[in-house]
Amino acid sequence: MAINRLFAFFILMVSCNLYFSQDVSIKDDKVLLNGKQILKTEKINVTQYSFFSMKDDEEVLMYKYMDNETPRYVSDDYFILNFLTEKTKVESTDLAKIANFMNSKKGMEKLVRWLLKERVINQDGELNSERVAIFKEKYDENITQRTLR
Repeated sequence: MAINRLFAFFILMVSCNLYFSQDVSIKDDKVLLNGKQILKTEKINVTQYSFFSMKDDEEVLMYKYMDNETPRYVSDDYFILNFLTEKTKVESTDLAKIANFMNSKKGMEKLVRWLLKERVINQDGELNSERVAIFKEKYDENITQRTLR
């Protein structure tokens, strides 16, 4: 009887993961969600990406990786998510949320999945103002304000 319950629980967990998983990919400067383009993207360099709206081609999000001017010391590195249309900036040291070794495109795909999960962007690639504010409250560490320069 315990094995049946364990098996049922396992099936439930697998089905939930399959239901909530979304296929996000970046190809030819297009962000695709389950094959449908939701955003345009431009890779500025290895440490900076910009995301543009499909409606009016306006830049809605800028991602930037900061090494804090200490390239050999990674413990103080952080990233900035600048939601330009919302005039909101989020700075975080939680690099595990988006990090992918030596492949910035895969990291940006991970970033889009995270923003979809947090409902900051919807299935059409549009920002949700209320969710951007909640996202800032949850993840912003306000690094530049508390760092002496």
